[in-house]
Formats: sequence, structure tokens, C-alpha cells
Amino acid sequence: MFEVKNIDLAEQGKLNIELAEMHMGALMKIKERFSKEKPLKGIKVGMALHVTKETAVLVRTLIAGGAEVAITGCNPLSTQDDVAAALASEGVNVWAYKGETNTDYYRFLGYVIDFKPHITIDDGMDLVSEIHKKHQDLIPQIIGGCEETTTGIIRLKAMKKDGALKYPVIAVNDNKTKHLLDNYYGTGQSTWDGIIRASNILVAGKNVVIAGYGSCGKGAAMRAKGMGANVIVTEVADFPALQAAYDGFKVMPMEQAASIGDIFITLTGDINVIRPEHMKVMKNGAILANSGHFDVEIDLKGLKNMSESVRRVRPSLDEYKVNGKKIFVAGEGRLVNLAAAEGHPSEVMSTSFCGQALSVEYLVKNKGKLPADVIILPEDIDDFIAKLQLKAMDIKIDEMTEEQKKYTSSWQEGT
Repeated sequence: MFEVKNIDLAEQGKLNIELAEMHMGALMKIKERFSKEKPLKGIKVGMALHVTKETAVLVRTLIAGGAEVAITGCNPLSTQDDVAAALASEGVNVWAYKGETNTDYYRFLGYVIDFKPHITIDDGMDLVSEIHKKHQDLIPQIIGGCEETTTGIIRLKAMKKDGALKYPVIAVNDNKTKHLLDNYYGTGQSTWDGIIRASNILVAGKNVVIAGYGSCGKGAAMRAKGMGANVIVTEVADFPALQAAYDGFKVMPMEQAASIGDIFITLTGDINVIRPEHMKVMKNGAILANSGHFDVEIDLKGLKNMSESVRRVRPSLDEYKVNGKKIFVAGEGRLVNLAAAEGHPSEVMSTSFCGQALSVEYLVKNKGKLPADVIILPEDIDDFIAKLQLKAMDIKIDEMTEEQKKYTSSWQEGT
């Protein structure tokens, strides 16, 4: 079963997936083992992820391991239509198209739930949330889930705190090989890819305001600095604000940054980070972009209410006229790296999706043994992913001598 924009795009989608596979050597090694061992035989995996060429490689990996897969998107603007068509042409259950209506978005989630998955894979936790709110009858057969992104982990921890979480979910985002690579290098590069495609603006010399200095914010700030921008960071937490200051960036409240910024990027996972009181004092021509999972970080409703007119001036750039000034929003305030570009490069998604594939295997191996909690994947599995990626990059490292191993495992020797 499938519902995609245009099945005739399948051949182009297959070519793009082929290119992704060339740069996802670590994941391809897991696929090779899965093909031989079939550790997921008889397992149904329901997925709500960005339907990109990299995600397609993960889907193929799970299928190689013996799983049946059903997938939909996790953001209305993040599906690559040619990739969705390619998956459909290969017999995968896929329901996704770029520009989904809210009605279709939740209808497609319903189709994945109707598939009755044993394992869920989420990016943002909408699939887990729908199951817990409306389909609790399915929970006894669910082995567990995997969550890809920071926003989803925040929601999962809130569920756990409320006593609402009814099955174990692995926080794939918390793997070192995910949040310290994907969030930092992937978001850093792809956020700017989206902003530049949307606006074609020169970054050098601009004042760039980064809202949120977690792994994603750090990556976006680093790339902005590299392109010659003056970087300003806004934060609500003390330690990341201190890190930003030590990294050489100006740190100030959004209220102060609003009147100086040229480009604003939200990467917080929270709501209404940029509000009408900030927008009123912004420069003519300011560009707003969001790289957090949901389109809530910029108060678009407030912006629209205060605007004299709204028009689309480029495919992924909307102009809002406020008190005679023009404020531009990239990618409709959704994930700009996917709404206006193609998401993270394949190399960085390779380690992220190694985490997903091995988490699914871990859940199957530990069926019935894990608590209904937010679970961290064992460190040795995370390190194994790093080893696979180093091998894919043909990078060799030293090994400790027996003397060094003994020294680091003992406490007797001192000064």
C-alpha cells in the first residue's frame, strides 16, 4: 500500500538512494550482516521519519534484516517525493508527500498504526503519542520504540514523568554518534544549506542570531562564523550561555538581539522563542528560520496577525510586511534544512541510522526485559558505530599496549 505524490518519480529516487548508499558505508556494513543473519525476521517496524534518500537506506537495511516496514513522514514539508516513489515501487508501505495537509499527516500516521507495528521509530514522537492517546490496545504487542531527535526525547521524558509512557523507547538521539555528529555537523551544514537556497543571501558580514546553544545551535553557530558572520547567541540556560561566551560569541537576551540581527535561527525545541515584541523591532529585511523539529519556535500566528500583507517571493521564502518593514520567513517556519533543502548529508546520517538499526535489533534481543522508560543504548554499541564509520572512512587509530591497558584499569600507581 502506498500514497505518494507521483510514482513516476521512482527512477530518480532510486538514483538518489544509490548515491546515498555510496556515502553510508557504516550502515551498509550493518545491512550486509542483517542480510545474512535476519535478526528482525517476523518483526513489523512502523516508522514516522523524514522520508529522505538516507531514510530509504535505513528502510532497506531493516528489510534486509527480515523486517516488514511501514513508513510515513514526520514533518509536512520534509518528504522527498522521488524517494517516497522509489520506496513504493519496491513494495514498501509508504504514505508521504511534500506539502502534506494536517489532515493527511495524521491520516498517514493512522495507516502506520493500522499496520500494527511491533517496534516504532519516531522523529519527534508523534507516532508514539498517537498510539498512547488513541490506540492503547496495541501497546501489549509493541516491543519498544526508537526516538531520533531532541524534541522527541523532551516529549518522551515528559510522558515518563507523567506516568504515561507504556513501553520502552531507546533515545537514539542521545548516542554520541548521533547528537554529537548529526546535530552538530549535520544541522550546522544543512541549516545553512536551507537558508541559502531559500534566500540566496550573503552570510559574510551579517549579524546572525542563534537561539539555543545545544549541539544543533553550536553547529549552526560554527558554520555562521566560518562564513564570516557576526554570531550572537540567546539562551535560557546558564552553562550553554557560558560555553557560547567562551567560544567567542556575544550572548544577550532575544529582546536585545532582535533589533541588531539580520538572520535569526531557532534551535531550541521550545515554543514562541521569537515573538511579536521581537519582530516589531527587527530590521527591514530580517530573515527568520527554524531548525527545531516543530514549527512552533517562531510565533507565525502572531507575525501573521500583525502583518499588513503576506506573499511568497521565492519557493521557500515568505515576505511579511510589518509597519512598512519586510520580514522574511524561510521554509514556512518548519525545519529549514528539510523544508528548503535536502536535510543532512548522507555521511552524518549513516551513524545516526546505524543507531536506529542497532536499536531495533537491541529491542528484539531484549524483548520483555526492558522497563517502560527512556533507554540509552549501551556505550559499547555506540562505540562500535564509531568504529564502523572510521573503517568506512579508511581511518586507522592506535591500540593500547598491554602495559597501558593495565595502567588505566588499576589505581595503585601514582606520582
